[in-house]
Amino acid sequence: MATTRTASTHWEGTLFEGAGKVTLESSGIGSYDVSWPARAEESNGKTSPEELIAAAHSACFSMAFSNGLAKAGTPATSLDTSAEVDFVPGTGITQIRLRVRGTVEGISSEDFVAAAEAAKVGCPVSQALAAVEITLDAALA
Repeated sequence: MATTRTASTHWEGTLFEGAGKVTLESSGIGSYDVSWPARAEESNGKTSPEELIAAAHSACFSMAFSNGLAKAGTPATSLDTSAEVDFVPGTGITQIRLRVRGTVEGISSEDFVAAAEAAKVGCPVSQALAAVEITLDAALA
């Protein structure tokens, strides 16, 4: 069964002088200010599409990795994942860097990295972003 999640944005003004508010509707956890300067320069307390993609990607990858490790008989005690999304005005998103550090009993570093690579490929957000170069740095904690 498919699930659908929703978010919306209300924008006023031009791209460069305007501003908007993104609302996470499905969860109801909040609304966040967005603007071009927050996207292309400093965030100054506002979010951007790229930060939201980074959040989605780090969460999705962590879920996929956790599942893969458990299925292999080496469930993770903990995984800490970050995602950095590069945005170049006029070009778009140019790269995503995932970084994961994990505590996993009974697994070698090589098997940890191989499982992380499989999770990167299998993660639905990675698949949705396949046109962008996604790198991964994986290591046991």
